[in-house]
Amino acid sequence: MNLRKIPVSLITGFLGSGKTTLLNCLLRDPLLRNVLVLINEFGEIGLDHHLVESVDGDLMVMTSGCLCCTIQTDLAKTLHGMAIRRAEGEVPAFQRVVLETTGLADPAPIIHTLMQNSLIAAQYRLDGVISTVDAVNGSVQLDRQPEALKQAAMADRMVLTKTDLATSHAEEALRQRLRALNPAAPILASARGEAEPPRLFDAGLYNPNTKSLDVRRWLNAAAYETHRDVGHAHAHGEDGHPDVNRHDSSIRALCLAVEQPIEWKSFAAWAQDLADRHGASLLRLKAILNSRDHARPLVVHGVQHLFHPVVELPAWPDDDRRSRIVLITRDLNTADIEAQLRAHLGVRQAA
Repeated sequence: MNLRKIPVSLITGFLGSGKTTLLNCLLRDPLLRNVLVLINEFGEIGLDHHLVESVDGDLMVMTSGCLCCTIQTDLAKTLHGMAIRRAEGEVPAFQRVVLETTGLADPAPIIHTLMQNSLIAAQYRLDGVISTVDAVNGSVQLDRQPEALKQAAMADRMVLTKTDLATSHAEEALRQRLRALNPAAPILASARGEAEPPRLFDAGLYNPNTKSLDVRRWLNAAAYETHRDVGHAHAHGEDGHPDVNRHDSSIRALCLAVEQPIEWKSFAAWAQDLADRHGASLLRLKAILNSRDHARPLVVHGVQHLFHPVVELPAWPDDDRRSRIVLITRDLNTADIEAQLRAHLGVRQAA
């Protein structure tokens, strides 16, 4: 991961959840004065961009279709073209890109594009996914709209909007559901779109301001109630695993830790097999690995069938040398996934 690459933050969330209101608020903050804003809408004519306030920089409205399907090529061309114009001094030297999607967008194909397209990867890096959730209507949307469920499950940060309009009981119930759905993502409250940029951005492995590693924040493994060391048995539910996803049983979070150094080829074979057989159901995979084949830790990041090129970190961020693997899956049996990983790595569960 190159610190000189421009971070791209993706703002997603279901229809009416307050994405544009949040963006308006964020753009008033001096920390975002050098930002390129890209807005996508479903349909041929853009309207929401008229609600986005003027900023020092370029505001581009992409109206050629839904960002998650028809304009992935346009997105790559736009970002590449803006990088060229930035280098040639035709536009201000923006330091960050904020991309707001339509409320019906599936985040996965957009993340694919940001990670795999060579034109984008040469100049940009995905910083994180921010998802807005309506405190009043969020529960119903999660029940009825698969897009809303996926947007929340794949987020690095969640912003609970309209909290001034929801009852405390309804808000807390929704918070519990979101924690079960995506334990690693912090949930920030926003009554009228207000939010602090430092709490939303720089959600990736590197903080470009301090140039420091923050593996704990990136993985946030401690947040997972499913966290268990591979090779150690615990008392759990009927299938031997704690079910923290009781509200949304199709989406499950799993965090694994391996004490001893692992063989990279064995892990790669497991990950590739998982992607080949269940790629559509593999929403996120994040891992930092202690490989016996490498002197330094390895970082793996995958979304569905796609894996970002493996990154070798310069050093471990702390004294914890365990391999830590976090997965968010849909309609998969996490017990089977763990068993397959143990088989590939030769790690047995203790009796």
